[in-house]
Amino acid sequence: MRRLIVAIAIAAFSVAGTAHAQQYDVVLANATIVDGSGAARYTGSIGITGNRITRVARDQIPAAQAKRVIDVKGHVVAPGFIDMHAHLEPLLDMPDAESSARQGITLSLGGPDGGGPWPFGAYLDSASRSGLGINVAFLVGHNTIRRTVMGTANRAPTTAELTRMKAMVAQGMREGAFGISTGLRYVPGFYARLDEVVELSKVAAASGGIYTSHLREEGLGLIEGVAEALEIGRQAKIPIVLTHHKAVGQQMWGKSVVTLHMVDSARAAGTDVMIDQYPYTASSTGFGVLMPNWAMAGGVPELRKRLDDPELRNAIEKGILDLLLNDRGGGDLRRVQFASVSWDPSLNGKTLYDWAVKRGLPPTPEGAVSLVIEGVLNGAPSMVFHVMDEADVRRIMAHPMTMIGSDGRLSEPGPNVPHPRNYGTFPRVLGEYVRVQKVLTLENAVQKMTGNPAKRLGLSDRGCLREGCVADITVFDPATVSDKGTFTEPHQYPVGIEWVFVAGQAVVADGKMTALRAGQVLRRK
Repeated sequence: MRRLIVAIAIAAFSVAGTAHAQQYDVVLANATIVDGSGAARYTGSIGITGNRITRVARDQIPAAQAKRVIDVKGHVVAPGFIDMHAHLEPLLDMPDAESSARQGITLSLGGPDGGGPWPFGAYLDSASRSGLGINVAFLVGHNTIRRTVMGTANRAPTTAELTRMKAMVAQGMREGAFGISTGLRYVPGFYARLDEVVELSKVAAASGGIYTSHLREEGLGLIEGVAEALEIGRQAKIPIVLTHHKAVGQQMWGKSVVTLHMVDSARAAGTDVMIDQYPYTASSTGFGVLMPNWAMAGGVPELRKRLDDPELRNAIEKGILDLLLNDRGGGDLRRVQFASVSWDPSLNGKTLYDWAVKRGLPPTPEGAVSLVIEGVLNGAPSMVFHVMDEADVRRIMAHPMTMIGSDGRLSEPGPNVPHPRNYGTFPRVLGEYVRVQKVLTLENAVQKMTGNPAKRLGLSDRGCLREGCVADITVFDPATVSDKGTFTEPHQYPVGIEWVFVAGQAVVADGKMTALRAGQVLRRK
């Protein structure tokens, strides 16, 4: 009888041991774990089963318990990076999102600057069917909604129009939007007054959404732009993000001291405000940012009519000159670089200075006014503007409420010369601002890329390395991680991002993109 009991016990142990050996699909062994909470790093191992993290250990998980063991000794294992400001417009054509995935990004928030997709739910459905390399989420865009209802009219909405816009925001929230974005620097959002934006933001707030704001001004009107965003947050009682926060133009360099104090004061008074930022001293947007917004009411056809009126043309030219001197022009045509010019690709990578010389015009702000008009009439190409100061970049980055957002557009190598942030934002933070300049600690940087963005989005099971969290994981070499793209040769993938897991699937393995597509469209519940 005793022999039988022993035999049964041995058999039971054998079965249990076999089951235990299959407990994890993947184990990341010998990891330096930085969990996204801001806590100190430690050495251990991570077990992944299916799409979830099922064990986080401060010792090593036995290899026999895993179907696959990846030795990541010398590498940091962090939650997958969350991009708080992403231009995902090419997503249906580039569903693998390689330029994001290879940065370690596992979730991107699209629809920024007032430009969310519409019809909202139909777009999300299309994206869900596309086989995505990363997870995506979206904001409903104020500019998109206003343009749908009012075109580019420079006026306040009627009661009926405002009611329709509010209904569209509510529809977007029901269909899964994480909040509302505005682009108050751009047409037609520029024409909206405070009360309109507050009313629409209240609708998003009622569904638990957030508000992200491309400020009305980031140059000479920066302080007023921040104040307006904070007031929207206060009146609408909605969590807000000052997105791609910066100080544009030499007259405003150093003013981040003031804007960050404003953020601190607003938080102390009860407004839930945060910031996102990309780690570069150049911005990127359309050439139309050099055209006074009032001149664009009604679109290009109405602009042409205004240009035919000598008095209005004179006012437009004065407005352009002011923007070239004091805003995105930076007072120097060499600071204005062409990124993607459909009507003259030879300009890609060149500057407004180069174009003026080519045309035989004085390469001065005054001499370039006519070129700005021509460029806008031809279709306002994408541009890069070298108009920020490194000290402001460092100061904003170090602020405890700052998160990382690329403001990058999904990209693939081609003839255009886009901003290198499209390929290198997150590796640049880790390489330049953690390892080289030591503006941030490694733990703090990872928290700004993971745990804090997840909290802002209300996602309790992402941006974390805990049992039960979704297995969105980035593995990088802290000694080598770096961006490689430059402003003249931006189409370069970063180095040092070795593994990227989306829902437990390796979309990047040994630094190379795989064929696995585990990304999902996330909808706010």
